[in-house]
Amino acid sequence: MINVNPTIPLSAPDITEAEIAAITAVLRTPHLSFGPELAAFESALADFHSVPHAVAVSSGTAGLQMALLTLGIGAGDEVIIPSFTFIAVANAVVLVGATPVFADVDPISLNLTPASVERALTSRTRAILAVHTFGIPADMIGLRRVATDHNLALIEDASEAIGAELGGRRVGSFGDLAVFGFYPNKQITTGEGGAVLAHTQPHADRLYALRNQGRGPSMRTKTAKPPAVAHSASSGKDWLHHPDIGFNYRLSDIACALGRVQLSRIDEILSLRRAAAELYHSLLDGVPCLELPPIALPGCTVSWFVYVVRLSEFINRPRVQASLAELGIASATYFSPIHQQPAWRDLVPDLANLATTEFIGSRTLALPFFTRITSGQQQQVASALRGALTAQ
Repeated sequence: MINVNPTIPLSAPDITEAEIAAITAVLRTPHLSFGPELAAFESALADFHSVPHAVAVSSGTAGLQMALLTLGIGAGDEVIIPSFTFIAVANAVVLVGATPVFADVDPISLNLTPASVERALTSRTRAILAVHTFGIPADMIGLRRVATDHNLALIEDASEAIGAELGGRRVGSFGDLAVFGFYPNKQITTGEGGAVLAHTQPHADRLYALRNQGRGPSMRTKTAKPPAVAHSASSGKDWLHHPDIGFNYRLSDIACALGRVQLSRIDEILSLRRAAAELYHSLLDGVPCLELPPIALPGCTVSWFVYVVRLSEFINRPRVQASLAELGIASATYFSPIHQQPAWRDLVPDLANLATTEFIGSRTLALPFFTRITSGQQQQVASALRGALTAQ
């Protein structure tokens, strides 16, 4: 039985007094949503990634859906995605009426490769949606080349990779659009929430409208919102004017205040997570039946989202998890391939070209990993994992 109240959790947000003070300050204002913290967080995200526009949204999943719609992806179109990723990627494609086409991943980075994408192309392919798996940058240079050669849109899902770099350039700046998620297990959090980065004003304007019930791009902040009696001012007419169909995918100022302070601390956060990954490496190096994630790849800076090991194919993964749980240690099987999920099993045929995805997906084990994990906790995890593997 899996321990539902582990003493060492799988993840935990890193919240300081600075975040608490920022949230409290918002609560003392009338601007709980669509206020100055929204603009401040968006500006900070755009500056951090050296892109012109950032649009904060209610979740990474909402951001993926909005990105696809902004690029004109819909019914009859195919979008190439990995199956070795979180299911939201495939769900977002279906939500806009398009068809996901699964491509296999590199056995080391666990990301889409240009070659795997080329094999998945058809006459209906309209976009590539590349995920930076576990914070390791995908080959965006090669994927951009494929996208350009075949006139395809290129979207980055950087939800697991804020701060990662490829060739000295931050991920999120390579695609036509890039999506981030800020769930509490991520490197930085807004509680729930996400963002979409854009390079062009038309894309940004479309994202603003989709986020805010189809209102025009002028309706971006609280300053544009009408007074309490909306119909009494011209701005009220704008607030009740909807040139497009959209959603309520806004992110509150409370969440944006949390995200803004988290982003201001990102260098410290990423440094602590990198140190934790390196400690796990030293504790687990040489353990039989265990393959460790790549600590570094040429030309890349990893943003450590999770620490996922791979078990030998001869190891009983559920038994290892049960052994850890008995000691109060959480674990997870990141990721179960999407095409093997119950919701998808009948929607796609057996895909022999996903051999790497299926092999890796059956062996992964995510260990407790978060910004403030202690060396003592990591030593407990490593010792327990060694014991569980020996008992096999």
